[in-house]
Amino acid sequence: MSNEQVRDQQAGSEQAGHGQGGVYSSKGKEYTRDTRYIETRIVANPTPGADEYPVEPGRYRLVAARACPWANRTLIVRRLLGLEDVLSVGMPGPTHDADSWTFDLDPDGVDPVLGIPRIKDAYLKRFPDYTRGITVPAIVDVPTGEVVTNDFAQITEDLYFEWKQYHREGAPNLWPDDLRDEMEQVMKRIFTEVNNGVYRCGFAGSQEAYDAAYDRLFTALDWLEERLADRRFLMGESITEADVRLFTTLVRFDAVYHGHFKCNRTKLVEMPNLWGYLRDLYQTPGFGDTVDLVQIKQHYYIVHTDLNPLQIVPKGPDLSALTSPHGRDVLGGRQFGDGTPPGPVRAGEEVPNPL
Repeated sequence: MSNEQVRDQQAGSEQAGHGQGGVYSSKGKEYTRDTRYIETRIVANPTPGADEYPVEPGRYRLVAARACPWANRTLIVRRLLGLEDVLSVGMPGPTHDADSWTFDLDPDGVDPVLGIPRIKDAYLKRFPDYTRGITVPAIVDVPTGEVVTNDFAQITEDLYFEWKQYHREGAPNLWPDDLRDEMEQVMKRIFTEVNNGVYRCGFAGSQEAYDAAYDRLFTALDWLEERLADRRFLMGESITEADVRLFTTLVRFDAVYHGHFKCNRTKLVEMPNLWGYLRDLYQTPGFGDTVDLVQIKQHYYIVHTDLNPLQIVPKGPDLSALTSPHGRDVLGGRQFGDGTPPGPVRAGEEVPNPL
């Protein structure tokens, strides 16, 4: 089995970074992603002697840049579950250097809770010789200032299962027991072929690698287009973790991946089921209200100087149609199942550039 296949099987260990330990490509090579994570977990009942921290409200800070699709997922799940009062959030700016994500948006460029200018400081506080990617999302232990974990897929799963005591009343069931096995397979394919597939196109090191990546990506998008023809959401009538994981790639597709990553066979606006599905999710509280398309474009077009050396950020496309009627209601279902929508976005966490 090739290294690429091994990495693709690690759907539960997704790399968060962009350009600083997360993405690798070289001339003539296929794109690969560094999937080495800090595997420490935050759990309700830590096992003595295990690499685990206890769930404690107010103790931790989630560091999640709006620009990053992997971090965006944690922002969505935190909001859907109503964890704002127990897990604070720090948001780095949309661009970073080769060293670290930085808190450019905060006064004096310093996170107001952690008191640091860059997330790398929290990594080095715990691991002075840390050599892997300095990535987001990351959860930091506020009392010590040390990073706890950057294992993003595990983070969202644990926010659901381990932080249940602190979920809001009416929080949706993002991991339904009766759909779990199928959902795991769907999420694995979404990660390998779509979430990671756009990067495989964008950072291909040869024409041959790009062509293969392009074909794999659009085979998966065609599969999703067909799957969503007769069901409102990926697993049926209500949103699940699978929808969260797909959404953050889809909402960036026409704005970034279609052009910047050369994923240009078809725009989502030309795929009616996926386009309607994306609009449905975007208009669902907890999804679109976490998305900043201005920051997203700034991130990709400014940071990826190997792909865009002049760092020119395109003005288009016009994505205001994300707020237009989606027509997916005819398929039935209830977005939150037996639950309810989250309340208004917390003061200070509003998207600064809404559509």
